[in-house]
Amino acid sequence: MNSDKILSINNLIAGYGETEILHNVSIEVHTNEIVSIIGPNGAGKSTILKAILGTLDIKSGEIFLLENKITGIKPSDIVRKGVGYVPQTDNVFVSLSVHENLEMGAWTIETNLKEKFEELYNLFPDLKDKRNQLAGQLSGGQRQMVAMAKALILNAKVLLLDEPTAGLSPKYRGEIFATIQRINKSGLPVLMVEQNAKQALQISHRGYVLVDGSNRYTGTGQDLSSDPDVALMFLGSRG
Repeated sequence: MNSDKILSINNLIAGYGETEILHNVSIEVHTNEIVSIIGPNGAGKSTILKAILGTLDIKSGEIFLLENKITGIKPSDIVRKGVGYVPQTDNVFVSLSVHENLEMGAWTIETNLKEKFEELYNLFPDLKDKRNQLAGQLSGGQRQMVAMAKALILNAKVLLLDEPTAGLSPKYRGEIFATIQRINKSGLPVLMVEQNAKQALQISHRGYVLVDGSNRYTGTGQDLSSDPDVALMFLGSRG
């Protein structure tokens, strides 16, 4: 395998029980990349993230994190190996403070927690001032930041984001996309499923367009943004 690949999905066929949702999907995330998966509703975008996490039935194909095959192992072990994941909903403990959320995220770490917390507060300066505030009292955008920080605390090697700007106002959408770029510039590759396709591609190094559970288009974020077929199908709407 190319050592530049952090995450590699090869010819994946997967679904729930007898229902096949993904048909020979292949996706790669390389060192220091932001990669977006866009496409219509029901295309199987979020299903790809669940396949990586080992929470659905994989019929064939392989998934590698760095050079380690992670197909078929327990979701908790996949997280321990370095896959950080932020689901679209229910991704923070609303009755706990920001800091308590981060402590809950650090479930396997025994040492150097203070240093890790400081690192995350530097990466998410908005959270530092609100560390003692209940997560449920934060704005939607700030809650997403807590969820991302919580996913990063286990020394993630790649960050998976499922619709990180869903339901947010344009202002908070912009803040989340800026936060994703900041996370990426810190050295972490990001794979995100995103309904706001145009903005997602603007900050992405590469993108994949999924249609009916299959790869339809692949290219750089810029190429996909300017592709008339992709624009006609997806970029005039929320994707």
